[in-house]
Amino acid sequence: MSAPEPSAQVGGAVRPATAPLPPRPSTALLTDRYELTMLQAALASGTAGRHCVFEVFTRRLPPGRRYGVLAGTGRVLEALADFRFGAAELEWLAAERVVDAATIDYLAHYRFTGEIWGYAEGEVFFPGSPVMVVEGTFAEAVLLETLILSILNYDSAVASAASRMTSAAVGRPVLEMGSRRANEQAAVAAARAAVIAGFAGTSNLEAGRRWGLTTIGTAAHAFTLLHDDEESAFAAQIASQGRGTTLLVDTFDVRRGVTAAIKAGGVELGAVRLDSGDLLSLAQDVRHQLDQLGATATKITVTSDLDEYGIAALAAAPVDSYGVGTSVVTGSGAPTCGMVYKLVARAGSDGALAAVAKTSAAKVGVGGRKGAARRLDGEGRAVEEVLVVGSEAAITDWAEDDREMRALHVPLVVEGAVDTRWTGAAGVRLAALRHEASRAELPRGARRLSADEAAIPTIVRELV
Repeated sequence: MSAPEPSAQVGGAVRPATAPLPPRPSTALLTDRYELTMLQAALASGTAGRHCVFEVFTRRLPPGRRYGVLAGTGRVLEALADFRFGAAELEWLAAERVVDAATIDYLAHYRFTGEIWGYAEGEVFFPGSPVMVVEGTFAEAVLLETLILSILNYDSAVASAASRMTSAAVGRPVLEMGSRRANEQAAVAAARAAVIAGFAGTSNLEAGRRWGLTTIGTAAHAFTLLHDDEESAFAAQIASQGRGTTLLVDTFDVRRGVTAAIKAGGVELGAVRLDSGDLLSLAQDVRHQLDQLGATATKITVTSDLDEYGIAALAAAPVDSYGVGTSVVTGSGAPTCGMVYKLVARAGSDGALAAVAKTSAAKVGVGGRKGAARRLDGEGRAVEEVLVVGSEAAITDWAEDDREMRALHVPLVVEGAVDTRWTGAAGVRLAALRHEASRAELPRGARRLSADEAAIPTIVRELV
């Protein structure tokens, strides 16, 4: 099965959404049962109202990765708006005896009224980076664990892989076309995450509608095989889509396909696509043939199970754009970021906030509310990730005199109200810009595909 055909004309990756979106269902049951059973026990013990701080971070990067890319923040905020237990959800919970009547009553009135802050979506992150912090009562905050992790872990895995691909492409457009290789809803999320990491467009129409992404696609091998011959297939496609379209030239013989393509579309043909074979040598041969035919402006796009390594291998080839499917929607071998949602501070019986952390083997945590910043050198390159831990007053008042320190946390939810700058099509545009700037700060060599340690170290400083 061939990948969807990218268009020859690649515009901006994110555009204003034009169509109204349908009502969204509740997200409240996109969670694990133990979130609700913990809530029930905490309500019964009188601890559900204790003020708590939860933190999202990863203990390590996937093997060989030098940085991660945060994606999904906007989707978390959009999902939070729909985190409501309606009649249908409550009736099911009661029928299944998941929780008791007192907990059902609490859930019927559930609204998150706390605070969320974190790294701006699109920011690069490293082991220990507190990419999202959720603060509120235990009852309000604990229910969000599974929802937040399921979104951030997947979207960030896709964005992290996509960033490696767009880096390897060195400015050539990369197009996402992996919908048929993922769950139908994951495919929509993957398209969004890929665009945040620099992809120029997606084949997924729902992602285009929901977040204003540029959509791409023209024809597959089936369209050529439908016709009596290649020439009539190309003529039909051009008649429908114009000379700027992209023709798939490797259904039969590539050389004959290129000849037929230029015969049908003339030297104004937008592009030809190669979807199989030795792409390096084929691209060179096709470029030579196109130039000989006078189609010097006709572009070449390549697909066929590409990943970041395949893209890098084509760096010297006369290729104008790449289409990526399976590899990007599966995180290119790292389908999750291993992010966790841990309680790092909670109010005691006296009301004072105290740091808490696990001490079990291999999963030691750093307790306490944290501030986060990235130290840059004189050239604006990242040197280290700096986490500061201390009292609430110390963190609030913390200000680094060093002008080379860039603060990383931004407000996302204030007193339960979502900052809508981070949602919708505008949020995707903002995240894509943040990623571009953040990746540019990485130290030289950090974007190499060869296996190595995290690009910069993470240090923890305790404030007194």
